[in-house]
Amino acid sequence: MTNFLQDRTAKANILPRKQGFLLLTANRIYPLKIASPKLHTAHLQPNAEALLRCERALEQKDKGDHEGAQNLMGRYWQGLGKRPNLQGLHPSIAAEVLLTLGILTGWIGSKTQVEDAPETAKNLISESIHYFESVGDQTKVAAARVELAYCYWWKGEVNEARIMLREALEKLTTQGTVRARALLKLTTVEHSAARFSDALRILTDNALLFLKVNDHSTKGQYHNQLAMTLEEIAVAEKRNDYLQRAITEYEAADQQFKLARNPVFRASVKNNLGVVLFKLSRFKEAHKYLDEAKRLTIRFRDKARTAQIDGTRAQVLIAEGKLSEAEAVARRTVSAFERGGHLCLVADALITQGIAVARAERSERAHLIFQKAIEAALKVNALNKAGLAALTLIEEVPDLSPTTLQAAFQRAREWLKDSQSQDVLQRLNKAAGKFVSSIQAELSEEDATEILLAKRSGFHEQILDYERGLIKQALIQANGRVTQAASLLGLSYQALSYIIESRHKDLLKDRSPVRRRRSRKEPTGKLNEESG
Repeated sequence: MTNFLQDRTAKANILPRKQGFLLLTANRIYPLKIASPKLHTAHLQPNAEALLRCERALEQKDKGDHEGAQNLMGRYWQGLGKRPNLQGLHPSIAAEVLLTLGILTGWIGSKTQVEDAPETAKNLISESIHYFESVGDQTKVAAARVELAYCYWWKGEVNEARIMLREALEKLTTQGTVRARALLKLTTVEHSAARFSDALRILTDNALLFLKVNDHSTKGQYHNQLAMTLEEIAVAEKRNDYLQRAITEYEAADQQFKLARNPVFRASVKNNLGVVLFKLSRFKEAHKYLDEAKRLTIRFRDKARTAQIDGTRAQVLIAEGKLSEAEAVARRTVSAFERGGHLCLVADALITQGIAVARAERSERAHLIFQKAIEAALKVNALNKAGLAALTLIEEVPDLSPTTLQAAFQRAREWLKDSQSQDVLQRLNKAAGKFVSSIQAELSEEDATEILLAKRSGFHEQILDYERGLIKQALIQANGRVTQAASLLGLSYQALSYIIESRHKDLLKDRSPVRRRRSRKEPTGKLNEESG
């Protein structure tokens, strides 16, 4: 236990004896000593007891035991989404309560797939930041912003997460565990955005820091992140030596997590080893590691990680040509991520499902699945995921119309323009050759996106789409003048204006600006609207 924690505990003991709640110490965001959920706290004042229970609960969190974490909180925690009782707490202690509840809410909500848990976690952590600011604890403000950034990342808001992490790191200048973990979260964000060179640079530039950290779990995460990054670069640059290095790093990660007694993180490493082995066409070994990983995640009822392992399994099955089985596993993975609200991961799983369906020669169904993947990614502004879905649509569906092919390539090229993956760039070059013979006039960005998104189903929706198309065409012919467009459609100006404003507001930009004129029939000065 650090001197800082001893100082904070001593401070808590001299505070008035009021009821405390879950707390987090500055240098113990993810404590790792595993303790029994049963504590003897009768000798402690409430604030000191809260600090201790918080530390032990977060240790259970790292162990993957959410029930143990909840039990340790006892009367302090009212459950997910419940407002903590902060009455009588010192502001710094109230801040700790809110931060820890935010961390546990996000984690448990992710595991148990409570849909609004990420948003609840964000609100709790944001409030903790206000408390830390009120007492001038800038270090804890930065540490809390690290956790808040991770909530944004879970929801797929990658750019927001990156900005917040970089701002927090500017304040976390001490070369310790808190900074190391913030750097690891930043590499996770960059990795998910396919910025592998940036992730590798962060890890290599800070290798000395991770070497000095006296924390098995943090060291394990470092080796795991480094292995994942090497693996991606290996695939892009066709470097099997990097794949072998990745295997070595995964083995080092597994050893560190074993020392930390962290079976849930070991499950993630085993899943990642399965990925490398299937890329080396060692399918039997890959399945073995995935079986071991899934046993661990099921044991600790971690639904999100179980779904990730199923996603990997589906990829292995595709590589083996077991397409029907792969599609079923991928479909189950999509449903699990949808229940958990992880839209970035939904997009990944849909891409895998789409590949399985396309290779089973069910092109129409595959097309729809890729459209859903694009839609899921765009909902959380994960443009690189949307780009990969559009690119995979081109690669896997052979009978795309020229318009769809053009739209998919145009959007994939734009959405993936910041990708640092050589593999992605090579795939884009191949896709360019596929659509070059069908080039038409350049589509607008909006029209290209609209073509790619899944069409609404149902008779009423189809009528609305048809109506919208007719109106758009009439506005084009009338150069945006509603009066002339209405005449072309056999409608009055007022009727067409009402239809646009009530049912097709997206067409407002296609009409000419409204200008006002003085009514000939109303000399009193009343103004009427008229299309320009």
